[in-house]
Amino acid sequence: MSIVLCAYNEMGYVALETLLSMNVPISAVFTYEDDEGENCWFRSVRELSIENSLRTITTEDINQPEFVEIVRGLRPKVLLSVYYRHMIKKEIRRIPSVGCFNLHGSLLPKFRGRAPINWQLVYGETVSGVTLHEMVARADAGDIVDQETCEIALEDTALDLVNKMLPLARDIFRRSVPRLLAGTFESARQIEEDATYFGGRKPDDGRIDWTWSALRIHNLVRAVAPPWPGAFSDAEGRRTLILRSNPRGERSHGSPGVVISRDSTLLVTTGDGLLEVLDYRTSDDTKLRAGERI
Repeated sequence: MSIVLCAYNEMGYVALETLLSMNVPISAVFTYEDDEGENCWFRSVRELSIENSLRTITTEDINQPEFVEIVRGLRPKVLLSVYYRHMIKKEIRRIPSVGCFNLHGSLLPKFRGRAPINWQLVYGETVSGVTLHEMVARADAGDIVDQETCEIALEDTALDLVNKMLPLARDIFRRSVPRLLAGTFESARQIEEDATYFGGRKPDDGRIDWTWSALRIHNLVRAVAPPWPGAFSDAEGRRTLILRSNPRGERSHGSPGVVISRDSTLLVTTGDGLLEVLDYRTSDDTKLRAGERI
């Protein structure tokens, strides 16, 4: 009746926390060492697992032969992956007697792949959610077991969206894990015609193009706002991080990317409309001034 949990990040922490509160038998937790070079704003799955005297295995890839043998020896009914960085390959997927399941931060089949929370904000989605699905060879393409939805407000950042998703994930675990262990769950095929797929984001994906509309730039700003690295613009040897913004409906006059100051409000011209800059940081710690290009 046991579960093998592969987990990381805040969603993985919530998964383990919830399973522990349900007294679900966990035979092992696979996770990662906390990277000192990473901005680990989330709680540690590894620490929580050790605190609860669980078998805790940190590795860069569960698919390595030695770890495949460990999973095989545990003979789990279910393997649950929650924000684990690696795809679970076939050699492991065929071990659990019931199956392998993954929790994904979007309303599948939309936004399959990596960084779904960030990509949803980049594209201005107004509805999101969390999906529990069966694992197959293709990323996030397996049958859907459970799903919860939430609304995305125009001012929501990626962290705001994460915090909206966490209680949805808890509800899904509480509702679905007993069914998985009992083998009584139901699932539904994803509609392939509706599927979209996105890859991992690179640092340069945070670069602002001021010829874009104010709304498009705002969506990028909130998609990568802290604790993510932030949207940025380079001009005249200075980098400016735009940390919070607000798209204005007013028409933009003049060339894009020029600062306008109006009644202590900081505005920047764009390809369509004005962007109000609510919070920013410059590489030389100077203030933005009217007439400057950023």
